[in-house]
Amino acid sequence: MSKAKTNLDLIQWLGHDMSINVFSYLDNPRDLVCASAVSSSWNDFVIENGLCKQLCLKMIPEISGVVRSIEVDNLFVVDGNKVGYYTEKRERLNRNHRVYALLAFSLIPMNNCIAQAIYASSTNDHIRKRLANTLEPRDITEHGPSYWSSTGKSDPSATESLLYRLYSKICLVTEIHVQPFQDYLNDGFPIYSAKAIQFKYGWTSDPIEIDSKFIFRDKMAFSRHGICTYNSPIFPMSQENKLQHFKLPEPVLCIGGFLLVRLLGSVQKNGKDNLFYTCISHVKVVGQIISPEFIVRRGGFDDMEAVASNISSIQDGVGVGM
Repeated sequence: MSKAKTNLDLIQWLGHDMSINVFSYLDNPRDLVCASAVSSSWNDFVIENGLCKQLCLKMIPEISGVVRSIEVDNLFVVDGNKVGYYTEKRERLNRNHRVYALLAFSLIPMNNCIAQAIYASSTNDHIRKRLANTLEPRDITEHGPSYWSSTGKSDPSATESLLYRLYSKICLVTEIHVQPFQDYLNDGFPIYSAKAIQFKYGWTSDPIEIDSKFIFRDKMAFSRHGICTYNSPIFPMSQENKLQHFKLPEPVLCIGGFLLVRLLGSVQKNGKDNLFYTCISHVKVVGQIISPEFIVRRGGFDDMEAVASNISSIQDGVGVGM
């Protein structure tokens, strides 16, 4: 074989269209990054054809609105310094390649995206029936049944709200699991579920309201300062002692890092005081998070209001109070 043939690059030999087809079979961002490191021509091919972007949007198409906020603004933060508008096409391609590659590497599948229980609109017993119990995977601990309970209400249509902080400001959520509490210590083994349930995602525009332990100093702070980026449909709840799965109509990109669970109405009276209660054993959020390290170190996502405005065309409810 001649020297000219042995030095022929595979991409040149296959041609542009066939090479694109071959690279499209790489479904792991690590493989694509490794391929771009084979040679300068392979690196140029990956960058110039935006293959990292294509793979990232294939993995999570809902992320397009968020990353668009970086591309439109032409801002990228490196070591705390903002780099202005890139006039050269190659420099823009290089930057977008880094953004999408880092984003793809930063996706973390989570069995439960909830990091912290913050507050409940009411609590019957702040020691034994506190909201943090809903993150305990066991139904019964050494201290007894593990669940949260509202205070008793005479009105069965009263709404309760549970606020949680997620592991990241940006999560791709597919479904939420909620299990009502069944009281095995009373006659009839009543189940204190809500009539219906709704989920809201967003952030607080006044971070001073939260201390270092994520505890709200003012329980109504989120109602006053909260910004909602997504309202789920209202789902009926069943009076069943099981983890009920509430699958969203499609995977939702949740911006802001907070989940508000709205429990709409009560169905079960307590036989002792004849009041309605809502009690929850478990709450889980299933999906993927974008590593907080990516958000903090790489910038572009910290301005939550700007991000929300950029995805307003693909998600409803932006700018609505929680």
